[in-house]
Amino acid sequence: MDSEASGAPADQLFRPGRGLTYNDFLLMPGFIDFIPSEVDLSTQLTKRITLKRPLVASPMDTVTEDQMAIALALEGGIGVIHYNNTIEQQAKMVRKVKRFENGMILDPIVLSPNDTIEDIHRIKRELGFSGIPITEDGTLNTKLIGIVTNRDVEFEPDRTRKLGEVMSTDLFTAKKGVTLEGCNELMRTSKKGKLPVIDDQGRLVGLTSRRDLLKNRDFPYASKDPSKSLLCGAALSTKPEDRDRLDALVTAGLDLVVIDAAQGNSSFQVEMIKHIKSTYPQIDVVGGNVVTPQQAHNLIDAGADALRIGMGPGSICTTQEVMATGRAQGAAVYFTSRYAKERGVPCIADGGISNIGHIMKALSVGASAVMCGSLFAGTRESPGEYFYRDGVRFKRYRGMASVEAMKAGGGKRYFNDDSSRIMVAQGVSGAVPDRGNLASLVAYLAEGLKYAFQDVGYRNVGELHDALYRGELRFEQRSSSAQREGGVHDLYSYSEPQLGSSPQMDEV
Repeated sequence: MDSEASGAPADQLFRPGRGLTYNDFLLMPGFIDFIPSEVDLSTQLTKRITLKRPLVASPMDTVTEDQMAIALALEGGIGVIHYNNTIEQQAKMVRKVKRFENGMILDPIVLSPNDTIEDIHRIKRELGFSGIPITEDGTLNTKLIGIVTNRDVEFEPDRTRKLGEVMSTDLFTAKKGVTLEGCNELMRTSKKGKLPVIDDQGRLVGLTSRRDLLKNRDFPYASKDPSKSLLCGAALSTKPEDRDRLDALVTAGLDLVVIDAAQGNSSFQVEMIKHIKSTYPQIDVVGGNVVTPQQAHNLIDAGADALRIGMGPGSICTTQEVMATGRAQGAAVYFTSRYAKERGVPCIADGGISNIGHIMKALSVGASAVMCGSLFAGTRESPGEYFYRDGVRFKRYRGMASVEAMKAGGGKRYFNDDSSRIMVAQGVSGAVPDRGNLASLVAYLAEGLKYAFQDVGYRNVGELHDALYRGELRFEQRSSSAQREGGVHDLYSYSEPQLGSSPQMDEV
């Protein structure tokens, strides 16, 4: 059998000085001996963090805030909250993600009997819940004396009343050391929505919630830390003042820092990575953006736990045209990931992802996950309001190097001196169509990705990468005519389904 007739290995497809990207090649089909449901999409995001689905929401101010981070973490990915905001705003969003779902809340919000009903309403406005334990002095690890829920305060007109006057004191509690399964059974039999956990001296040590336990059941792919809180990432710049931002984010519970720089190979980023790893060794750091092994080398030496690959491939990015710098994304991912694998560092392909095929191709040339901007920007969970144009519903989407975003703070990723009055845009502002809710979109992407893995004959990302570096995974370059042939063509008219839709999946 002529092996060359079955395509070329990656090292022959990607040759130095040859810029190929996702649409320029196809994967050759393999042997199918399993069904799509047997495909495992779990992947190593960083040296220590594993995701069940290889999806990351980009730190852009029209893509990822707390709602997006929560929704994507529930579906097995992770969101990276942007920094076009104040330190307090970004930390507050991280805190919302970390408190959204917990198997057991080890640091619940508590109040004292001298606090007021207004404090309950304030917490509900800011954090979205109102079942608050009451301890003797309003701090953790003191004796639990009551609990206040909506039923205790929702019809009380006097918001200045002390909680000691309205709290429920007939408490149903669990003992320290109880399992989540035990908590679930206790709440089932007691029909209680909140279950405080106390030690032998009656001091509050934790809190469980019926709502949170139900979420554990309903979201089997959810990305969580060891304490069962949702995983959350946030972006930083390389500027020295962002060290204060880092402190606040870590205090809020941050799991992952993404250093957001358009060109990551800088002394500024090396210093920031070293600072983070020496100050907070428990926090994983994603360095970037990089597109060459030489750039990757410096960031890995500094201590990066993962790399973000891409310079100019995003749909709203004009860096390659304006700055004459960058790299075709397919080649960037292949060459950089190949080097990073030798160093034991996973890579995230950032930019140029608009469909399932692009995700599959990014993984097939070495990425462990993909970072998406425009793909997620039109969902309900992305920031901003919908608007209509010619009867079609859209959301605004802008590059972090657009003039609008840089005025809001995005210039930090381009080493822009705040005193400069001249802004050189490397991105544009635009709009993307409504993509519905994120859960339906992620389910669609994940199911399609499983079929793509089946077509090439591999059951998981690890097998795919092993085949890539052994030369067993085969590729073929596509001519412009082949690209046209592979898409819809020669029809008078046709209708294209909305991304994320399927006959069985109506909008929720």
